[in-house]
Amino acid sequence: MTDDNISGSRAEGFKADFLRRVKSVTVTRWIRFAIVALVFLAWVIWMKSPLLAVFLLLLFDIYITGYIPFTWWKKSNSKIVRVLMSWVDAIVYALVLVYFFFAFVGQNYQIPSSSLEGTLLTGDYLFVNKMVYGPRVPMTPVHFPLVHNRMPELLGGGKSYLESPSIEYKRLAGLRDIESGDIVVFNFPTGDTVLTKSPGTLDYYQLREYISRYAGPEHVDNAIAGYGEKVYYPVDRRENYVKRCVGLPGEWIKIVDGTVYIDGVAQHRPENVQYNYLVTTAPGRPITSAEWKKLGVALSDVETLTPTHSDPFTLVNNGLTRDDLTAQPHYIVPLTDARVEALRAMAGVESVSLASAVEELPLFPFALSDGWTRADYGGRFGIRIPAKGMTIPVDREAWETYERCIRIYENNPTAEFRDGSLWIDGEKRDTYTFGMDYYFMMGDNRDKSLDSRYWGFVPEDHIVGTPWRVLISFDGENGGVRWNRILKDANPDK
Repeated sequence: MTDDNISGSRAEGFKADFLRRVKSVTVTRWIRFAIVALVFLAWVIWMKSPLLAVFLLLLFDIYITGYIPFTWWKKSNSKIVRVLMSWVDAIVYALVLVYFFFAFVGQNYQIPSSSLEGTLLTGDYLFVNKMVYGPRVPMTPVHFPLVHNRMPELLGGGKSYLESPSIEYKRLAGLRDIESGDIVVFNFPTGDTVLTKSPGTLDYYQLREYISRYAGPEHVDNAIAGYGEKVYYPVDRRENYVKRCVGLPGEWIKIVDGTVYIDGVAQHRPENVQYNYLVTTAPGRPITSAEWKKLGVALSDVETLTPTHSDPFTLVNNGLTRDDLTAQPHYIVPLTDARVEALRAMAGVESVSLASAVEELPLFPFALSDGWTRADYGGRFGIRIPAKGMTIPVDREAWETYERCIRIYENNPTAEFRDGSLWIDGEKRDTYTFGMDYYFMMGDNRDKSLDSRYWGFVPEDHIVGTPWRVLISFDGENGGVRWNRILKDANPDK
């Protein structure tokens, strides 16, 4: 028999076997394959990557022909193998579905702090919609399921993902762009470098600046070494933050007496925005925990001023002496406009007035923010938020403002400012054109929020999505579930 005859026989044998397998498939299984194939092809079109369509052949084999023996265990003579592998099969299938759902549709996130208190509460669990702005293609696609960046200590700790393979930033088509006033979930921009024993809420760069200012630059490295190992995280593995977008690409932002100005126009304050107020009550008339709770104020946000424990800067800036605190109760507490009015109407409350801002932490940009506060921010003209395609002349002030955008976010590691000019890869440049859009984010709890005023702009590749609903909410102070918040709109001011 010739080689041609052998090849022909094999081809005919394969054809007969293929047709036999196809004809033996039930109608139900064909329907399941059709549904999965349509969803997969829609995803391929959404991804704009035609080469991914080749995996349709794998789906066809899984559902129809069965040449690859994924279900070999079903024919095992061992009942233990069949039972065990059925569980493994179900778990793997579920994890694959969860992976794609979390990556491209949405995911649950917890609110860990009070920076959006009033709108979102500490203990809220949110469903974050990633499709509104368009989901990012996972940049570190290989990672331990259901873990963000660190393995649980029970599994040894360490990174929960592989740094290779990695995928360059790509965002799929969404329903709309970010709008002013949106509450946005994003990866913490300055969370690229993290200390494993980081002190409180200070990020690595703020900590360096803080130590430099108060202890001297010569002490920075030794002090930093005491806070544990330095760990670098890629963009999509940085910690998740949630804030309100108050500034869009290309806009000028400035804050005067707590009011945000965009391009010189005062912006509407969301209903649930809070500011720190100084509350004074009559001698011998403290406000009880029950009264604070009735007002809807988190007890963790109430600062009771005492003669022995209060920060002296807080006293001086608010015109208080220690004798004042001995004579009658004083509090600094974040309040909405509605809660201010409720407090003023409360028996025994003598005054409720805006507390003076006291800045202990450095504001962004560090080199230009002397004299700024969180309530009066941006200097005379404000700060311009970078936009994709925006070209700026680069002088010392521009470099101090946009250095991190240029060097870190837009991946120009050799960028430096010397001899009065910008240099990238040894080439002198008089201007720089941004490759991404950026946003300015702030918390609604304006005086208790570490936000863009402290760490700067949020690049578009850090955007995760927008909260849709509160799934469930746990009250850490009083215990139990906040039943009235289940399925509550997560952005009621929008």
